[in-house]
Amino acid sequence: MRSMSNKGRPLGAHNHFQCTRTHQIGALLLVLSTFFFTSLFRRPRSHDSTTFSPDLIRTPGETPLFTDGGDLSWPHRGYGPNLDLKIYVYDEDEVDGLKALMYGRDGRITPKDCLKGQWGTQVKIHKLLLQSRFRTRKKEEADLFFVPAYVKCVRMMGGLKDKEITETYVKVLSQLPYFRLSGGRDHIFVFPSGAGAHLFKSWETYINRSIILTPEGDRTDKKDTSAFNTWKDIIIPGNVDDSMTTNKARVVKPLPLSKRKYLANYLGRAQGKAGRLKLIELSKQFPDKLESPELKFSGPEKLGRAEYFEHLRNAKFCLAPRGESSWTLRFYESFFVECVPVILSDQIELPFQNVIDYSQISIKWPSNRIGPELLEYLESIPDEDIENMLSRGRKVRCLWVYAPDSSPCSAMEAILWELQRKVRQFHHSTETFWLHNGTFTNRDLVKFSDWKSPLPLP
Repeated sequence: MRSMSNKGRPLGAHNHFQCTRTHQIGALLLVLSTFFFTSLFRRPRSHDSTTFSPDLIRTPGETPLFTDGGDLSWPHRGYGPNLDLKIYVYDEDEVDGLKALMYGRDGRITPKDCLKGQWGTQVKIHKLLLQSRFRTRKKEEADLFFVPAYVKCVRMMGGLKDKEITETYVKVLSQLPYFRLSGGRDHIFVFPSGAGAHLFKSWETYINRSIILTPEGDRTDKKDTSAFNTWKDIIIPGNVDDSMTTNKARVVKPLPLSKRKYLANYLGRAQGKAGRLKLIELSKQFPDKLESPELKFSGPEKLGRAEYFEHLRNAKFCLAPRGESSWTLRFYESFFVECVPVILSDQIELPFQNVIDYSQISIKWPSNRIGPELLEYLESIPDEDIENMLSRGRKVRCLWVYAPDSSPCSAMEAILWELQRKVRQFHHSTETFWLHNGTFTNRDLVKFSDWKSPLPLP
């Protein structure tokens, strides 16, 4: 035990520490070395292509940072420093009914048929996950499970009717023990159109806990409830034509602002929608400022893909009103012809909002104020400001491209980061039970390893 009496060295003038030049140099070196190592540890750690750089996270009052190379820094906040996922992809031959959801009842629809237009993300995400380094072939170690289906395409091409889609989905789900084990919480479904998960008429009964990938964050215009849930679902970019997303072989190149004929354009069908009809009427009042022909999808007036993008690039601003639903592919296409997108869809949800500050790369205008006031506002914006918005847009458009997750920046890479946030250490449902030794059972206390298909569903 330490003595209470003070037997240490007496304090006095003769015991003061004398600071020599050698000590001063040593102290300076210590300070410099401390600063060096502190800076070293504070630098972002270098990872593989799962990390973007520099940081896009914005604090109030700050402008987000963009790099000339188009790489973005995915935020560590809520994510961690790197991707660590294992995704099991169900094989089409593994589950009775999957082939019908992918190729129709007669198997005559091909993946190539389904790659075009907004349907394409169902095919692309499936194919990219099959190639992904995060794919696992062992169900027991998977964090998430992907259920492939091309039902939007299959339905539009007559491969399945609405009733058949619902019956086939239920048939497929009844054969998936891991779906039943988690109540569907760790299963992923892609619904790439404006209808969202409503293509599966009984989605609310069977997959209301599952992770839904969709460009559609709102469908309450035609349904009582939206199938999109911000807690579990993920907004994905629309499917821009591949001929426009490949830098080296882009079919149509952007024009300099000085050579663009129009202030703004809207290229699309009217579909009887108020906002679109207003734009078509506005173009008749101001034909020198706004190009807005009603597109034809058949006959001699139909625009080919290259012609469509040639028209789109000929304006400073690309107007993107809502159609049958709130999302619009035109928003994503505008980045590849380098016109500033002007969103005229009040309920729209945009992807990856925790990374991208959309106020820096686009404009959102109230849909009930479509008229001359809109054109006057757009005309007042200096070309310098437009160029700055286009420059920032070039840096983020890589996130609209469905490329392998090995790419330094892609839609697939961003989706995987979002999926990582959905991984849960623990899952349970109303039909799962567990015992003291970690065994999971059903209501009859049958162990999970002994469950047999088909399984009862809600």
